[in-house]
Amino acid sequence: MINNPNILETPIDYVKGIGPTKGETFRKELNIHTVQDLLFTFPFRYIDRTTFHLIKDIKSDGDNIQLKGKLVSIEKIKGKTNRSRIQGMFKDSTGFLELVWFQGATWLDKTLQVGEEYIIYGRVTIFSGKKTMAHPEMELISEASTSLSKTFDPVYSSTEKMDGKGLDSKARRKILKVLLSAITEKDLPETLPPYLLEKLKVCSRYQAIQWIHFPETDAQKELASNRIKFEEFFYVQIRLLQSKIYRKYKYKSAAFTTIGQYFNTFYNTQLKFELTNAQKKVIKEIRADMGKNVQMNRLLQGDVGSGKTIVALLSMLIAIDNGYQACLMAPTEILAQQHYESITEALGELPIRVAFLSGSIKGKKREVILEDLKSGQIHIIIGTHALIENHVAFQHLGLSIIDEQHRFGVAQRASLWKKNDELAPHVLVMTATPIPRTLAMTLYGDLDVSIIDELPPGRKEIKTLHKFEAARPQLIQFMHSEIAKGRQIYVVFPLIEESEKLDLQNLQDGYERLLQYFPQPDFQISVVHGRMKAKDKDWEMQRFINKTTQIMVATTVIEVGVNVPNASVMVIENTERFGLSQLHQLRGRVGRGADQSYCILMTDYKLSKESKERIATMVRTNNGFEIADADLKLRGPGDIQGTQQSGLLDFKLLNISSDRPIMDAARNIAIMIIDDDPNLSKPENESISKQVSVLRRKNKDWGRVS
Repeated sequence: MINNPNILETPIDYVKGIGPTKGETFRKELNIHTVQDLLFTFPFRYIDRTTFHLIKDIKSDGDNIQLKGKLVSIEKIKGKTNRSRIQGMFKDSTGFLELVWFQGATWLDKTLQVGEEYIIYGRVTIFSGKKTMAHPEMELISEASTSLSKTFDPVYSSTEKMDGKGLDSKARRKILKVLLSAITEKDLPETLPPYLLEKLKVCSRYQAIQWIHFPETDAQKELASNRIKFEEFFYVQIRLLQSKIYRKYKYKSAAFTTIGQYFNTFYNTQLKFELTNAQKKVIKEIRADMGKNVQMNRLLQGDVGSGKTIVALLSMLIAIDNGYQACLMAPTEILAQQHYESITEALGELPIRVAFLSGSIKGKKREVILEDLKSGQIHIIIGTHALIENHVAFQHLGLSIIDEQHRFGVAQRASLWKKNDELAPHVLVMTATPIPRTLAMTLYGDLDVSIIDELPPGRKEIKTLHKFEAARPQLIQFMHSEIAKGRQIYVVFPLIEESEKLDLQNLQDGYERLLQYFPQPDFQISVVHGRMKAKDKDWEMQRFINKTTQIMVATTVIEVGVNVPNASVMVIENTERFGLSQLHQLRGRVGRGADQSYCILMTDYKLSKESKERIATMVRTNNGFEIADADLKLRGPGDIQGTQQSGLLDFKLLNISSDRPIMDAARNIAIMIIDDDPNLSKPENESISKQVSVLRRKNKDWGRVS
């Protein structure tokens, strides 16, 4: 066994039952390198070994159950694509159950023993009266005597290669049982101070690790889980709060105390509409931030069409009134160009020079822009990643705005606001991807968050309809009628080429089918997808913007960055393949003009329960924050677009949707501690300080948003 004073850092090769070959499999398949990685890879469920079901009693579809019986037969079946599956028949005293495996056929064919008694565990599906269990966990009864005496068996995430190397859940249970017997409390030092353990009434870190892998009761499992979840979120909040304090201490910015000629003239004479109360509130928050010599670091959330751009422009005018420049960076050239055009138009005759910079601006034109930017003749520059290149210099950059900020990497965002040598520019990051408040608290706890939660008056709500394939003729007729009115239409597909696994209508087939209904030369269709060269994609998009084409057939590349007020219909094919937030973003491509707009959700008849819930939510509401909350509950945080930030959501156990009481408690306690001891220098917080140092070494850029 391992003989190492720092056992947690020991490579897994030295763990009994692993060795170099299996150790390499752990590293490649699950990114498990050390004893600590292994101990902190937790079960995703448990098998209750005290309960056995009978086949005749299986009534409901989708239940995970444990059975005891005999493997009657086994057969390898070759599919149409030359991929084999293993099909078996299992029986107990009350009936038969079909077993099926789609992966690991060769290994299973050699391993499974017909005629032997097995304990099996898995999810049962019932179709046309036939009961089937796919990929069951199998254990010979002759080898299961130790398992049967336990209450819970942990089940770990695995891969086909892991199983093929003999590292399935059963094998990992044996490895962990031996390993945990050798681990002492000294090997797993406590990371929470005694006063917190007492206050929270939680178990020790050592006990939590023992119980999370091998609980003997439900109570032990819950105690261990709650302790680990609390610690995960507590340290996220401690570090975010410290980061916020550190940034305010380190990064000083110019105090914009003047609201002068440019802002007032624009507000009083150029602004052609009344701001919403939400916009006014956000501008007030931004003005207050920029009036201090501490760097503003604010996230602006606003649903599609809520008016974030005008808030950004008014913020830039404050910087200009105080003798500073402003920049706005967008992720695509088309989106940046649209910002440039809308801001230039909004400013009208005001003596403010706005410039545009992207990779396509070259030669003498580029040189002039760079020179005038450096000399201060350009007040506002709008562009793409080109703005962060080393040779782009400002005279005095006072405000840095980043649109659709989740599309930029941490280093890219940081390099933009480091353009000033002495005073850092104020930072405003914007997103049209609504983030639930709980998730925003998790991700952006070191930022101040502003939300525009109302749409401008007079904006017509997009009508969202769900249609099945049988309604295709009526859909085509409706599209013709909209085009006849001079409108344009998006048709979005989830794939751009055929997939053997998914029975989906792909983009190419969809395009060819549309040509039958909308033949050339009477109609023109643009095609845009992610594998096209950037210049070809931009050319096709520009044709649609210029009304040369009436229909744009696309993948989700048009989700962000196309503003065509004349487009009134969004048709989404195979809607069930999209997440809720993604569907909402796609819907936001229409409804930008004065005309009534429509979003048509097309699906097949066979839909999962989750797909039905997503579609029902889309039809019911246009509120992006309500949709984001529903998406969080349905799919979890990792699937919400744009929220993966430097591993911030890589929680081992915490579920952001269902564990809100734990999150609230962890955040409140973190605030209390940091308010009292910002540097964690008090003796009673020594264990917290040590753990923060450990985590900081592991993730140097962790949590940096701007």
